[in-house]
Amino acid sequence: MANRKTSKSRVSSDKYSVLLPTYNERENLPLIVWLLVKYFGESGYDYEIIVIDDRSPDGTLEVAEQLQNIYGADKIILRPREKKLGLGTAYIHGIKHATGNFVIIMDADLSHHTLLLCACYRKQREGGFDLVSGTRYSGDGGVYGWDLRRKLISRGANFLTQVLLRPGASDLTGSFRLYKKEVLGQLVKKCVSKGYVFQMEMIVRARQLGYSIGEVPITFVDRVYGESKLGGNEIVSFLKGLLTLFATT
Repeated sequence: MANRKTSKSRVSSDKYSVLLPTYNERENLPLIVWLLVKYFGESGYDYEIIVIDDRSPDGTLEVAEQLQNIYGADKIILRPREKKLGLGTAYIHGIKHATGNFVIIMDADLSHHTLLLCACYRKQREGGFDLVSGTRYSGDGGVYGWDLRRKLISRGANFLTQVLLRPGASDLTGSFRLYKKEVLGQLVKKCVSKGYVFQMEMIVRARQLGYSIGEVPITFVDRVYGESKLGGNEIVSFLKGLLTLFATT
């Protein structure tokens, strides 16, 4: 009975800050925010959703402002930036405004289902992990909706990283993760990447600093609305970042 009371007390004192970097996510943002609000409302967890928009030309910020009016400024926190500056810097910008003791990073394009959050919470509580990462390439994880090119790029990126850096994690490029806030704060101080390689570097740095990493299998579904942000420039940037990490770690 004592353990059960302790568990309830811990859950009730936790607060989760969800970081949602956005660029041209006008159609997806209302859906992911509604799903998050619904999930947190039903679970009873305290939360906030921090939207980091990089001046999307499609009016994503205006939609975010409407959502803030609907759900409240204490739940929908808007922290826009003046231009598109990279995924890594978006997370760094967002954590400065996070008030939760746990920080969740996930895509705003509905590729990650909010029900996956439950698995992350459970994994973290069971093992006391500093970081829990969703993996598409272990257990029951998988990817749906990608063409062969996207699958080859993702698999190839993970394979090269495993060979060069041996990070001890199965999915280095995924963007569904749960961090202890103080751990994420220490990691972003060490990271130098700005684009998609940021996700990989966070895992590598976490291993270097001795942080514990748990993994949960996730199902990744390709976006319903909008276009993928992964282009030739991002691929080149990833390869440069990978070689830089190999040379410096």
